[in-house]
Amino acid sequence: MREARTLDPDATDAVAKFVRPGDVVAWGQCGAEPLALTRALIAQRHAVGGRFGVFVGAQWSDTLRPEHADAIDIVSYTAAGSNRALAEAGVLSILPVHYSCFERAVRVDVLLLQVAPPDAAGRYSLSVAHEYLVPYLDTARVVIAEVNALAPWTHGSVVLREHDFDALVHTERAPLTLPRAAPSDTDRRIAAHVAGLIEDGATLQFGMGALPEAVLAALGDRRDLGLHSGTFGDEAADLMERGVITNARKSIDVGVSVSGVMMGGERAYRFAHRNPQVQFRATAYTHDIDVLGRIDRLVAINSALEVDLTGQINAESVAGRYLGAVGGGIDFMRGAARSRGGVAVIALASRGRAGSRIVARLNGPVTTPRSDAGVIVTEHGVADLRGLTLRQRVRRMIDIAAPELRDDLAADSQALRLH
Repeated sequence: MREARTLDPDATDAVAKFVRPGDVVAWGQCGAEPLALTRALIAQRHAVGGRFGVFVGAQWSDTLRPEHADAIDIVSYTAAGSNRALAEAGVLSILPVHYSCFERAVRVDVLLLQVAPPDAAGRYSLSVAHEYLVPYLDTARVVIAEVNALAPWTHGSVVLREHDFDALVHTERAPLTLPRAAPSDTDRRIAAHVAGLIEDGATLQFGMGALPEAVLAALGDRRDLGLHSGTFGDEAADLMERGVITNARKSIDVGVSVSGVMMGGERAYRFAHRNPQVQFRATAYTHDIDVLGRIDRLVAINSALEVDLTGQINAESVAGRYLGAVGGGIDFMRGAARSRGGVAVIALASRGRAGSRIVARLNGPVTTPRSDAGVIVTEHGVADLRGLTLRQRVRRMIDIAAPELRDDLAADSQALRLH
């Protein structure tokens, strides 16, 4: 049992006093970042008395900047959001592990949380994120919470009492939000193809960004969809309110949308606030392959930077620039493959700024091996690679590449003897 003390939010050195040289500090990603605590820590980073580490997810703030590497070793699983500037500056160390493995891969000494104020029973909520934070509640030496009066109180697998914290700071600020990006015409064409793979009663998993939102927006005529996903955003909230996502036909967690973290805006925050139909869980549950395999008709929708003609997927880097993540893609792909009636979908535009994203040879690492490939979708169609030989895969993949590049891809496949 911890003994919580209340910190003055203006006393910016208070957080640093809990950190020792060599410690690893972690906090929630995106809208779950406890800004009062993280900004205080960074401002007083030299007061720790030696170098320390931080582990962060995708960042929507500019809390961590390249110049802060003068005292801090920065580790993340992704270069998304404002982590991109850290990666470009060469001060971000990437941890290339599956999302389901964070608990085993990362040691955390000091955990910084954003929580919602306690309810009438004295229960604090983890608010915007459970996911990889949950196991560190028990293993971190120090747990400090920003009690944000404007953070949504959400239901989940964990509720906290005051004795679960070593220190508290009280604030009142709108949590960080992700501006909704308007889908492009290409996004909408891809989304239409993906939507054709989703039947009434299916349960969905999806990543973040304009393309997954476009897919959800294309599902307005479906019935009784379910949700079991790492993320929960504005479009999912819209579909729940409209009665499209009801979770009525889920084989587990019936009647409940399950997620790990909200990655959206005020729309999602308002909808999830005190709403028992939206439940947040630890990564050990949301990404567990045995759990996923028990969900009938699980449709896992993820993206990639490029896919080769045999189904190898690169979701991390291109031409030496780290842009994405290993993330939870393979966790969900394997879970969907185990699901009765499930399907794993990789959706991407056929072309990017640098050229074709359907390639004969990857320009970066193999994030997902071709043995796990399911269905690949571009704006030009659907390539179901399941059960196909290498030669058959090459033909299907060329068919969904940009038309003006197909002859070149065919020639490359011959030169590389992809058969």
